[in-house]
Amino acid sequence: MFGENAAASFLQGRGYRVLVRRYRIKAGEIDLVCRHGEVLVFVEVKTRSGTDFGRPAEAVTPEKQRRISRAALGYLRLLGNPPIIFRFDIVEVFLVAGEHPRFEIIPGAFELAEPYIY
Repeated sequence: MFGENAAASFLQGRGYRVLVRRYRIKAGEIDLVCRHGEVLVFVEVKTRSGTDFGRPAEAVTPEKQRRISRAALGYLRLLGNPPIIFRFDIVEVFLVAGEHPRFEIIPGAFELAEPYIY
């Protein structure tokens, strides 16, 4: 939760507008739904205290991408399936004791997972 809140503040400082936090449906979950200019952005936040187990983004496996994709399609259905450009970003949050959080944005980190189409 701290990582998501910190990531939301970080993104807002970079021109993203946070629309929804923790969007959940039975099929999946999205940490943050944002607007960045004209683009709707589904953001997965991964928080780590180090890279001993790899980069945080590496935890966004193909199965996780499928769950995020299903949730994104559910959100788009909720909006009436508008003709809108969207993408999937990952925000890595690094928490090191005694330091300010460090952030890395990976825009367009993955595409809508197979076999889904929009």
